[in-house]
Amino acid sequence: MQKYLAIFLLAFFSLQVKAQSKLNVVLAGLSHDHVNLIMDSYRKGEVNIIGIAEENPVLVERYKTRFKLADSVFFTDLKELLKHRKPDVVLAYNAIEDHLMVVEAAAPLGISVMVEKPLAVSVKHAERMAALAKQYKIHLLTNYETTWYPSNQEAYNRIKQNNTIGDIRKIVAHDGHQGPKEIGVSKEFLSWLTDPKKNGGGAIIDFGCYGANLMTWLMNGKAPISVTAITHQIKKDIYPNVDDDATILLEYPTATGIIEGSWNWPFGIKDMEVFGKTGYIQAVNSNTLRTKENGKPDYQLEEAKPLSPIYSNHLNYLSAILKNEIKPDNDLSSLSNNLIVVKILEAAKLSAKEGRKVILTK
Repeated sequence: MQKYLAIFLLAFFSLQVKAQSKLNVVLAGLSHDHVNLIMDSYRKGEVNIIGIAEENPVLVERYKTRFKLADSVFFTDLKELLKHRKPDVVLAYNAIEDHLMVVEAAAPLGISVMVEKPLAVSVKHAERMAALAKQYKIHLLTNYETTWYPSNQEAYNRIKQNNTIGDIRKIVAHDGHQGPKEIGVSKEFLSWLTDPKKNGGGAIIDFGCYGANLMTWLMNGKAPISVTAITHQIKKDIYPNVDDDATILLEYPTATGIIEGSWNWPFGIKDMEVFGKTGYIQAVNSNTLRTKENGKPDYQLEEAKPLSPIYSNHLNYLSAILKNEIKPDNDLSSLSNNLIVVKILEAAKLSAKEGRKVILTK
């Protein structure tokens, strides 16, 4: 009997610890379709959603019904919500232009923020957000799907820690899909994703940010010397106000970065190739690596090792950050990295508009 009681108590306390460790989050907006990921985590019992700020009644009703959320969870204004709820963190799922508003509401209350990529719609917004984060001593982080790819993390470790390919000479990132309308994103997401003011641009922002993020990481948090970009409007009838294809060239002292972001791929793609002095490594998809060493005839395909729990998803990562178990430093989600990403994207837009190389100032 005592044995069964001990097992019961152990299970009970394990559940209690797990419940206490779950993050209490507030969602700012529901118009970014990535919100479905956090909703799935909520449905699985992995996170507590204690408030949602959304003024669109159609979105409110949709998510309230789909995920069986109480009326009391919903507010139309984030500042008002934060008067009544004290979350561990605010997660932004609204237009990129509105990320600044989220930080302006949360930072003075000492509440950390994680936004969906990219950090901000402009350098001016990004620097204001960074100033608020510094003033109020909060974490300001950016979430990319590709951060949690085992392939990217293992490629980085092999390149930076094990020196398996020698000094980096060229990085190529391909990101995108057939187009947001073509793949069937929600009309609320599509409306601001194709608005140059609310999103900052089209494919150049939506998918150019991935490569800029990864390249800044691989280049030890250093900004490129210059940025050159070409954009196209291939489907003007569908996307009349923004580009739908972008190629961005980043110049580093001893390496070149090529970012290819598009809404015109024949299929969805998120991969990264890194060419070094003595070898090559490609993160083909989230789990697969393709490598080749100098002097060897064949490419090797292999599965990346699973990530440690802390780095396997944004909720675990956030929890570890907020508990001071890890520091973001210059990693993919960090503010320092993502300030450079916004500078690269702004320079790329200027380059494409004026047809010239843009030198980045220190």
